[in-house]
Amino acid sequence: MDGNSENPYAGQGPVLLDIGGDVGALVVVMPARTEALEVELRPAGATAARGPSDHPPGSHSHDTTHAHDHRHPHAESHHHQHQGPSGQPVAAGTAYPHVAVVGRPDGDGLVHSLVYPAATEGDYELFVLPDGPVAMTASVTGGQVTHTTWPD
Repeated sequence: MDGNSENPYAGQGPVLLDIGGDVGALVVVMPARTEALEVELRPAGATAARGPSDHPPGSHSHDTTHAHDHRHPHAESHHHQHQGPSGQPVAAGTAYPHVAVVGRPDGDGLVHSLVYPAATEGDYELFVLPDGPVAMTASVTGGQVTHTTWPD
């Protein structure tokens, strides 16, 4: 499978968390009705990245990080930087990770959740793809798994 094709099995099993140092993970418990909803994890205050509906055909994948360009009004400069969650510069076109809500086995039933396996310590917005809104914010602590619940 190349890096530009959809993986029909993405999100169907356990998730390997990659935490340590300044990298933590975020788990968001979701209502069952949100299954398959895709949510992007953006540094707090970041300029919106384009959603998957703006990708050229065949350029979208859930297996790998992928870049998004930014839209600009005609008069706006195309050379700028964004601030990451810890204030570090993030270049325009940097991809923001997104995952889908998946029901995962838990005891005798399913728990629907979003799992971001590796996020640099900082504050984030959870943006519903493709057009928003920002539904909630969360803070990730390095070396830890942050658990939170989606607002109803």
